[in-house]
Amino acid sequence: MRHLLAAALLLSTATPALAAEPDYAAAVRADYRQSLGAMWDWFHRNPELSMREYKTSARMAAELRKVPGMQVTEKVGTTGVVGVLKNGAGPVVLVRADMDGLPVEEKSGLANASTARQIGLDGVEAPVMHACGHDTHITALVATARRLAALKDRWHGTVVFIAQPGEERVMGASAMLKDGLYTRFPKPDYALAFHSNSEGASGTVSASERIQYSSSDSVDITVPGIGAHGASPHAGKDPVYMASQLVIALQGLISRERMPLDPGVITVGSFHAGLKHNIISDQAKLQVTVRANDEATRAQLLAGIKRVARGVGVMNGMPEDKMPIVTVTEGTPTTTNDAALARRLNAVMVKTLGRENVIPFEQKGMGAEDFAYLVQPDSGVKGYYFAVGGTPAATIAAAAKGGPAVPSHHSPLFKVDPEAVVVTGTVAMTAAVLDLLDQA
Repeated sequence: MRHLLAAALLLSTATPALAAEPDYAAAVRADYRQSLGAMWDWFHRNPELSMREYKTSARMAAELRKVPGMQVTEKVGTTGVVGVLKNGAGPVVLVRADMDGLPVEEKSGLANASTARQIGLDGVEAPVMHACGHDTHITALVATARRLAALKDRWHGTVVFIAQPGEERVMGASAMLKDGLYTRFPKPDYALAFHSNSEGASGTVSASERIQYSSSDSVDITVPGIGAHGASPHAGKDPVYMASQLVIALQGLISRERMPLDPGVITVGSFHAGLKHNIISDQAKLQVTVRANDEATRAQLLAGIKRVARGVGVMNGMPEDKMPIVTVTEGTPTTTNDAALARRLNAVMVKTLGRENVIPFEQKGMGAEDFAYLVQPDSGVKGYYFAVGGTPAATIAAAAKGGPAVPSHHSPLFKVDPEAVVVTGTVAMTAAVLDLLDQA
């Protein structure tokens, strides 16, 4: 899209008017039509994988440098970008947007569908798609920076804008922290972020006053075996058989060891072993995702996986040096909003967007977010994370009546109305920052 390209028009009709329209909302809409729409189009056509966001971060740095008074630093935590906008004495607010895409081949039908391919951290070349809306997040980050720079007469303090890499692999936030995000730059009193929501109606927002997202851990399990001929299983130890036992046994941690009212998920997403019909291989590999809503349950599940894996090895008579190996490769804690801050800013959302557009929060799955690292209890940083609806209400209503389903996040069919997400997200984020940095 170059100023209203057809790609956006496939989804976007007119952004719903805000019930309690703040005076800067019209400027955001105008900005979308003049340049933000084209920016979103470029991001959507050029997605990049986690911690490999080279073109994306360069574009974000260039756009933030155009904002009057913005000081920009690149390559923070590998590809992260930090922009600092100061306006006298006052609190510090961090505004974060994630910028990585996913190894998914886009089949959305959009005119600007991605055809990009890239080699990821695992060394594998894959198609890349913005299948989670991060392209709208970073566009809104630029839009919010522009609005706050234009509204300096209404706030005092410092705003730190970060374009964060690697959210999809829950490693970018911690990488930026390790590279001095809270020491090289002003440490925030508050950290804010939003995520597009394909299940939410355009123009709406939703935020919890406690847990917003679950924890997530990626677990790799290697199950050693002893290779043999498929016709002589007694001559070896079959890792496919043992790994299959493990897949089933892991579900006992959910159904028989966890208190039923404490949410938890263990999903084996990948199972690889062997190369031929009649060969018992010497190894099987599982890739597992683990989700929980509190740290006690998270620790219980991870410890249980290690115990059960070892038990399968013992049960099958494996020697000590060939026991299953469990490795937690990536992980993030639960994302929990500060209760008092959430109540305060939810009230700001009602005032800004209208009560009918502030939807009670409902956790419908166990998605995760590494924004959690930015607001850990020992950091002293209070966090507020909200969802922004991205699908026209009529489309959602039609799906509920048996029409075409609304594609989920991470689907090759995923699409949200970019203008609705960027405009609503920018207006909501601007209102939140102005409230926290109110010069009164």
